[in-house]
Amino acid sequence: MKKEKNKKKSITSFSILFIILIALTIVSWLLAGQTFTPTIPPGGTELVDRVVGARLSDLVMSPFNGFRDAIDICVFILVLGGFLNIVTKTGALEAGIQTIVKKLKGNELTIIPILMILFSIGGSTYGMAEETIPFYALLGVAMVAAGFDSLVSVATIMLGAGVGVIGSTVNPFATGVAMDALKGIDVEPNTGVILGLGFVVWLANLAVAIYVVMRYAKKVKRDKGSTILSLQEQAEMEKSFAQDQDHTIEFTKKHKVILSMFAFCFVIMIVSLIPWNSFNIHLFDGWTGILTGENFGDWYFGDLAMWFFILSVIIALVHGFSEGEIVTQFIDGAKDILSVVLIIVVARGVSVLMSVTNLDIFILDKSANALQGLSPFLFVIGSFALYLFLSFLIPSTSGLAYVSIPVMGGLAHSIGLSADVMIIIFCAACGLVNLITPTSGVVMGGLEIGKVSYGTWTKFIVKPIAVLGLVNLVILAVAMLIMT
Repeated sequence: MKKEKNKKKSITSFSILFIILIALTIVSWLLAGQTFTPTIPPGGTELVDRVVGARLSDLVMSPFNGFRDAIDICVFILVLGGFLNIVTKTGALEAGIQTIVKKLKGNELTIIPILMILFSIGGSTYGMAEETIPFYALLGVAMVAAGFDSLVSVATIMLGAGVGVIGSTVNPFATGVAMDALKGIDVEPNTGVILGLGFVVWLANLAVAIYVVMRYAKKVKRDKGSTILSLQEQAEMEKSFAQDQDHTIEFTKKHKVILSMFAFCFVIMIVSLIPWNSFNIHLFDGWTGILTGENFGDWYFGDLAMWFFILSVIIALVHGFSEGEIVTQFIDGAKDILSVVLIIVVARGVSVLMSVTNLDIFILDKSANALQGLSPFLFVIGSFALYLFLSFLIPSTSGLAYVSIPVMGGLAHSIGLSADVMIIIFCAACGLVNLITPTSGVVMGGLEIGKVSYGTWTKFIVKPIAVLGLVNLVILAVAMLIMT
């Protein structure tokens, strides 16, 4: 009976997202006409506005509008699919992974904290999110070969990068946008306080996350029956990530060259996204703009897509693929990852629908009014809870910062509390929800590639999220009391 139950497939990511779209449409009808007077940047201009009931056309067109809104990310991911397939077909990745697993024999667990620290640095410094998509397939193969399951690979990436976003320091899409939004209402942020508090939150969350993933990985390594993956997921894991143990590929010089180029490609991706100008570093100005027209620090998903496209062609030529093989392998790779793109499209449609109906600003305005008059401790709890809810509806950190910080930061400042702490409250809550929300294309896309169902992920992550939330509340409440 238990096996039969495990074979039942859970509801798909697409169905979950479409249910959310329909539910939001109904809510907008129920609240249509409700007025509010939010503070809108720049300059704190007061505007009277109201909730607008979603039209049927708004619902029907939300996936298309989501695609239009996320076109740069979608193209980036499609090109990544082609790039990864070409690299995979060279045999370099499989040979490299086999070599690494052999060298780590008996010490496979050490790779988990190392990778989580690296991913978290990316999350804290530049909001690493969509950029993690290519690693799910790669790490899936490596972790399964090392004796773990695909959930370990998903958790290593998602929790690693996620806790980095929770403890954002110089993340331009979180702290950067939030500080700019504060300046828009004439509140000058204290960069030192924001960076320091973000660093403390980052370290605390990283420690908890590493413990959680290591604990589960040890259980699975010791006893394969400890996995919480369903039988269906285990079958998909074996099909997608398991290597033939009897099939050994020689790690040739050509493979080493290809893997060096592969690593170089990702190094450039990371370096190009770091906001160098904000640190007053101009080392990459001028000459780095030759390729795409944008200097490092100003690259975005369009620039990255073309960078990966160029490297995929070069790697294919180094391996010796013909022109026809290059085109075929690239298209096959893009085709394999198309489902991830479609998930991101529908997820982005949720944010678009929220914006069209003004539900996002309505909820923010009413909640902010309710928080006035609370003690600093209760204010932190209430603000954190509000951002947990808003982040579910608006998974874009930069979008949520632009909409909410002028209201919440301005409110904190007006009642004598720290607007700087409010920025980290926003980052922590937003990052926490983005570990589990089905409205995040990164979460749903990563699970799709990792062959882990949303139900299994929630089963794994719900307790860690509760612990992380409690840790964040304690740190933030103490910080607010000190700064008041």
